Amino acid sequence: MTAELVRGQNHPLSQVRLEVRVSAGRPVVAGATLSDEQGRVRGVEWVAHPGAPTLPGLEVSKQAAADHRLAFDLDALPGTVHRVSVLLALPTGAGPARFGAVAAPFVAVTGLDGSEVASYTLTGLDSESAVVALELYRRQGAWKVRAVGQGYAGGLADLLADQGLPEARRLADSINEAVAQGLARSVSAPPPRTPEGDRSRQAAASAPGPDQPHPGPQGAPGTVPPPSSPYDTPGGQGATVPRQGYQGGGAQTDPSGVAQPAPPAGGPIDYSHPGRQTSAPPPPPPTAPPASPGQPARPVAGDATGWSMEERLYNQVWGMFEDLARATAAYRSAVDFADSRMEQELDRALSDPRSRIGGQGDTAREAAQAKHADLVDQARAALDRDLAQLTAESEVVEPALPAAYARWDNPVWHGYRVPMEIPMAVRLGDLRLPESGELSIPLLVRLPLERGLWIDSGRTTREDSLADPDELRRLAMDTVVANAARLLAVYPAGEFTVHVIDPAGSAASSLAPLVRSGVLAGPPAAGATGVADVLTRLTQRVDLVQMAVRGRAADALPPGLDTAEQLLIVNDFPHGFDDRAVTQLRYLADEGPAVGVHLMVVADREDAAGFGPLLDPMWRALLRLTPVPDDHLADPWVGHAWTYEPALVPRGSEVLQQVLSRVAAARRPWDR
Repeated sequence: MTAELVRGQNHPLSQVRLEVRVSAGRPVVAGATLSDEQGRVRGVEWVAHPGAPTLPGLEVSKQAAADHRLAFDLDALPGTVHRVSVLLALPTGAGPARFGAVAAPFVAVTGLDGSEVASYTLTGLDSESAVVALELYRRQGAWKVRAVGQGYAGGLADLLADQGLPEARRLADSINEAVAQGLARSVSAPPPRTPEGDRSRQAAASAPGPDQPHPGPQGAPGTVPPPSSPYDTPGGQGATVPRQGYQGGGAQTDPSGVAQPAPPAGGPIDYSHPGRQTSAPPPPPPTAPPASPGQPARPVAGDATGWSMEERLYNQVWGMFEDLARATAAYRSAVDFADSRMEQELDRALSDPRSRIGGQGDTAREAAQAKHADLVDQARAALDRDLAQLTAESEVVEPALPAAYARWDNPVWHGYRVPMEIPMAVRLGDLRLPESGELSIPLLVRLPLERGLWIDSGRTTREDSLADPDELRRLAMDTVVANAARLLAVYPAGEFTVHVIDPAGSAASSLAPLVRSGVLAGPPAAGATGVADVLTRLTQRVDLVQMAVRGRAADALPPGLDTAEQLLIVNDFPHGFDDRAVTQLRYLADEGPAVGVHLMVVADREDAAGFGPLLDPMWRALLRLTPVPDDHLADPWVGHAWTYEPALVPRGSEVLQQVLSRVAAARRPWDR
């Protein structure tokens, strides 16, 4: 299954001979840089670009195009190369000068057979004209891919300079010159066809969206099909035209021998094979009903881009998150400006000793305060308008969410059925800001999980949080059980296995739904012996799968190995753990997610202080969540401190037991 990456996410690569396919809304320049362990490019000979398209183990396109295929043989790269960066840039002087004015580029890492390994859509670009799309990098002898999406408003020169290349400006100029020469030799796009002859096709499933048709070589939508070869773009390197099915005479014949009518004289020639079926594009997203004059458009669930309703809702939720972040940032910036302006005006008014006596000073102070209040009121009115629109959108989106994205009180759980495929993401709680009032945004995390979860049972910094440590530990285990049940529910039967370590047996009441339903791989492990047994088995599994992946020998795994995703729940860490067990848990936190072993740890960091800095890497490797609302999560755009609220089952609800019972019933045939 393809891993759909988000910015900063990584994914292991099981092959060394790969292609990176680029699909953009208009011609872009594709290149790659090689860098050492420190991330520095040693010279121009470590840069592959249209003027020098071939390096050992690497080949890029010779000109700008809307579609590229970059070929990689990672074993053929020099041993001093530890990182390969895939670059995209807009040609200078030929169309838009920033990525914010074009469709979001899409990159996919594929095998030589065309099967996708990982993909990434470069969203959020604005003034940037060059961007590092992906990184292929070594880690402990294996290769991984990371979604980067780092843009540069200064273009290729700034990008190459940031990677430590001294001749960055000169090399950028030579690349732009080579691209300009290629564009000057290219064939211009034909004029648009009539509706009867229009053969515009949607881009591949990895394209920006169904509402963006495939561009021709010069960016004209819906004029020619994409090239059948990565470098068969029209140009001076030998323009090629696909000719599948054209017989050159008055008729075309499909493989069954049935003659097809010839195109009318003087009309456009259909070069598509008459017997070849192309995948139909997805249905268009729903459209909002027309709004009244002067009123905002009424929101509709699923109106974001995507190739399925699930993907559209996912993109819509994160669009709402970004909108709330930007609206709040604008409000806070306006308030800060009003505060600063009032202070400056008061300083100027009171700097003159004559204005401190009599009514002149009071008048100046009142005027400054009135201006401050007016600016704050205007900012608040704009924020309230945005919040009202987002609230209206949330009211239509929340009921439409699938089970993996929905709250436990959503009616979708009453009709729950065990899925046949893994969803894109899973909901782990909600996020809100102090200014957003009752509006909250679902916290969706992509699947499979890229890092484990740490449910912090220690005291939070919020004054209204619970102070009873025992109650916090109980709520932490309730949060773990709710999230584990959700993961079990969204995976197909037999593809997710849960293990529990409860050294002192203190979580028996919280674990009861998992134990009663029979969805656990075994009873919760207790005592030092139980802890050691579970950790040893999972550590051995990680070692075996890693060796199979690195040796490309998946068929050599033991026949009894459980290939399902594994989740280990650890309660009250580090109680019951010795030094060896702690080392094994750290190893699982670091290496487990890449091979399908995930952690969910309930711990108070202060209780583990006895191990000193030994556990610091593990805390950083896990995503920290809290059993009570706490403002400890920050977004990567403006750095807001978001209040996280856990996704708990409503008190008295039987939905958790009903869902787990259906999961257990679906798993029984797989357990035989």
